[in-house]
Amino acid sequence: MSIFSIGLSGLNAAQNALNTTSNNISNVYTPGYNRELTILGEGRGDGGVRVNDIQRQFNQYVANQLNSATSSSSALAAYQGQISQIDNLLADRDAGLAPLMQNFFSALQDLAGAPSDPAARQGVLGTAQTLTSQFRSFDGYLQDMQSGINGQIRDEVTQINNTTEQLAILNREIALARARTGDAPNGLLNQRDQLVAELSERMDIRLIIQDGKTYNISLPNGQPLVSGTNHYKLEAMDSPNDPERTVLGYRDSGGNLVALPENTVKGGTLGGLMEFRAESLDKTQNQIGQLAVSLAVGFNQIHEDGFDLNGDPGQSFFKLGEPNVYGNTRNSGDIGITKAFDFGRVDELVATDYTVRFENGEPQVTRKDNGQAVAIQPGDWTNNILNFGGMTLEFASTPADGDRFEIQPVRRAAQNFETAINSIDLIAAAQSDATGDNRNALALQELQSKTLVGGTATLNQAYASMVSDVGNKTNVVQVNLEARQGLTDQLRAVQQSESGVNLDEEAANLLRYQQFYAANARVIDTASTIFDTILGLRS
Repeated sequence: MSIFSIGLSGLNAAQNALNTTSNNISNVYTPGYNRELTILGEGRGDGGVRVNDIQRQFNQYVANQLNSATSSSSALAAYQGQISQIDNLLADRDAGLAPLMQNFFSALQDLAGAPSDPAARQGVLGTAQTLTSQFRSFDGYLQDMQSGINGQIRDEVTQINNTTEQLAILNREIALARARTGDAPNGLLNQRDQLVAELSERMDIRLIIQDGKTYNISLPNGQPLVSGTNHYKLEAMDSPNDPERTVLGYRDSGGNLVALPENTVKGGTLGGLMEFRAESLDKTQNQIGQLAVSLAVGFNQIHEDGFDLNGDPGQSFFKLGEPNVYGNTRNSGDIGITKAFDFGRVDELVATDYTVRFENGEPQVTRKDNGQAVAIQPGDWTNNILNFGGMTLEFASTPADGDRFEIQPVRRAAQNFETAINSIDLIAAAQSDATGDNRNALALQELQSKTLVGGTATLNQAYASMVSDVGNKTNVVQVNLEARQGLTDQLRAVQQSESGVNLDEEAANLLRYQQFYAANARVIDTASTIFDTILGLRS
């Protein structure tokens, strides 16, 4: 190889190195960009240099670790953002239920001191209306959170589907580029890895690299999202058990939309939202409902035993809605169900939902909070009437085997919690029709210290326990988030140390490759001078 060819090969190598360095500098702030190195090698034959590769500095192992940590951090951040709202709501000293319940029972104490006093009676009715209004407000706030999560799930699914579609397209483009040149453009590889990172922020995924080239993406349960150049959409759908609840669904081989179990996705923003809903939001809403039912039923029972100012028997002081029951969309038919609280067994009410499945004509009841079976006692299932958990459910006909029902005893009980009377004369403060009798008012006031909630806790104890549970969970999530975020930041630093652009290093490379270029240009200039000299000798 001539000196001219050697110099030309060096000039070409220097030019490539300068281009690579310039590309690194221009993309220093581009998300997902991985810095490149020009790999030089000795030329074949008689010397010179050649460019072996423009190598992308990407570590798949570190990327996988970072994506996993990011998925966990995103889930915890979503969870923390939601549960902190409930924590602030319940712990508010002014707007919380604890001071309002205290005001209500204090008004009852005033009534017991002056059972015929209109002001004392108005105080009871007014504080009762304020208390029930706050229960309804709490229920509305929590239900708005349920609706908000439904909307966020739909938005996340839309973004996930857009990302998986782009990944499938990039798989195709990368395969075509490899077929044309033997190598994939680094820009396409960067885009694909950035999409995987973005997808990890939204949900926990499994990445399988086929033949070291094609990215296949699936859910943790193996359900494919990207397979080569094909992508498979998730769908946000109404739960077959509860039409007010949005869950994830996918199309099976027959094209049928099938709901995924709610715990299928755990990581990412989507997983964090669904985990918060199942663990904390449902539980809090049920606890608020249980508190409302326990207060209403316990109070009504004593109030109805007394006499009002007119000498008439007491009426129900509070009124409630009824349990929610939803038949599964795949049931054999739509069976009418009459549902009501069993006031004689209200201490069996638990702040949880149930699944009732029929087998051999018999109901099988399972708690949804812990998965435990609920024993149905002899006589609790008779003539299509089922009694359990402080409820009575009457089926219009016997459900077929395999039919399922979602039972929510207290989930929305506070929605319709309000006072049933609007006249102060109707407050039954007496145990007989004698004016001035305060014995029933005393009995009502003493309910404050009775274990009304589940037969194990007073109203204040139950509310305090709920506030404590939410507060503890909020703290745990916050601590876990900080720890996980610390790990994520460490992994990101490791990833950037290998793949990120260092401007100081690139500036030094510019000087090196400029000198490299200038030196090879000088070689070519020298070769040209020698060539001209040789031609001059001949003349």
